[in-house]
Amino acid sequence: MTHTLTREQARRIIVRAQLLDAERPGDVVEVAEQLGQIKIDPTAVIAPCEHTIMWSRIGWSYEPGQLQKAVEEDRLLFELGGMFHPMSLLPLMLPAMRTWPRRKSTREWLEANDRFRKDVLARLRADGPLLASDIPDTAQVSRPPDGWSGSNQVPIMLDFLSRQGVVAITRREGRHRVWDLAERVYPADLPEVPADEAERMLHERTLQATGIGRSHWWWSPVGDAGEPARVEGSTWKLRVDPEALAALDDDRGGRVAFLNPYDGLLYDRGRLEEVFEFTYVLEQFKPKAQRVYGYFAHPILLGDRFVGMLDAEVDRKADVLRVNAIHEFLPFEPEEMEMVRAEIMELGEWLGVPVAGLP
Repeated sequence: MTHTLTREQARRIIVRAQLLDAERPGDVVEVAEQLGQIKIDPTAVIAPCEHTIMWSRIGWSYEPGQLQKAVEEDRLLFELGGMFHPMSLLPLMLPAMRTWPRRKSTREWLEANDRFRKDVLARLRADGPLLASDIPDTAQVSRPPDGWSGSNQVPIMLDFLSRQGVVAITRREGRHRVWDLAERVYPADLPEVPADEAERMLHERTLQATGIGRSHWWWSPVGDAGEPARVEGSTWKLRVDPEALAALDDDRGGRVAFLNPYDGLLYDRGRLEEVFEFTYVLEQFKPKAQRVYGYFAHPILLGDRFVGMLDAEVDRKADVLRVNAIHEFLPFEPEEMEMVRAEIMELGEWLGVPVAGLP
């Protein structure tokens, strides 16, 4: 049986799966367990991505130190590939990590640099944990700078070894990653999960986080998890989380949320257009003259609709949260504007700075 959903029902399922309805989660581990991944990005127009993702879910009680503690002390989360993940996902990810990489050029680079690989592991075993800058670059073959990495091959090797589950990030010093052998970072008693079962369980967890997803979409494939569904007005073949479907009539209400441009809800641009009727373009890399909403404007979610864009930034010289503009897709009702204004004031209080320029 294929479930047929209205756009409103689909939006409600997605928003609830992303913990953006009125019922807020209690802590960072609950958020990570539900979402599966928390993007890490240093762009801090308002605050770094990982912290605004947490704040938009938990609210005023979230403190950045809570995330650091969960990763570095409690080991309930781990960092991999520019994301924080719950440790419960690691056993499901390890089978694929052990067969990485699939790309021929990456395999050839690792094979050509086998001595370099052994040098890095030996240095970590003897002296770890270490920053990448503490490890000599003894690469036999270098990858050219690509705009994301420089000429030093150590960060590249460490990243590749982390994707294989051989090394891991144990903590950060500021924005710098500190590396060690994975056996000294990850728990020793992780269960072994067969590869096919791990893939199936990962698809189920992905669907839990997305609510509604596409089977083989690159960012969040859900495979055959859940049940088939379609959304009225869309030709896409989708999968829906049956638990989310069963709870559809449990109306917990909505609220205002400002989403960091790298928030996971925004990854699937096609789903935003098909289900939310929202065309989202990140203007960070556009010339200033071509920007409509601002360099790093945050989409405004009101209930299950995207209603506008918040162009705001922390002015570090004046020590204020400066609101440059609130762009309304359609004119806000007075109570809607009041809700948006109240959330901006909450954001300022969380940041510990007054708000300037609020209309």
